[in-house]
Amino acid sequence: MALKVGDLAPNFELPAVAGGRQITIRSRDYLGGRNLVVSFHPLDWTPTCSAQVPELDAKKEEFAALSTQVVDISVDSIPSHVAWREKELGPVEVPLCSDFYPHADVTRKFDILRDGPPVPGISERAAFIVDKAGKIVFAKVYPIDQLPEIEELLRALRGLS
Repeated sequence: MALKVGDLAPNFELPAVAGGRQITIRSRDYLGGRNLVVSFHPLDWTPTCSAQVPELDAKKEEFAALSTQVVDISVDSIPSHVAWREKELGPVEVPLCSDFYPHADVTRKFDILRDGPPVPGISERAAFIVDKAGKIVFAKVYPIDQLPEIEELLRALRGLS
């Protein structure tokens, strides 16, 4: 069962691609200063996932105005993220984090690793909001073919103010 509201968010450190450069995302860097939206997509190069990241990126200024950083995670590798961004997504700035090695470590910590169809070993499509104190204040797992509701995330963040 996925982590739920009230749980402490797991600490994680992942390589990422953001704005065309490789960086490292450390969840602890946001504690005390900013909220964190942790979005999971199952696989690069799929239609729903290819819509999810640009939608998050399109609202980056609204998230920033709510003192929130958005990160997106999948079990794909950094080379896959780089190619996907360059060939399909375009110049998105939302960090695309790679939970590739050790395989799905962060996905497991959030307890959303799929063990069945359509493909075992990928994440559920999910979104979590972690507040400045490190607690999960929003948690939702979506059907694999459904985009997260970005406005729902923004409403939940507005409710924190």
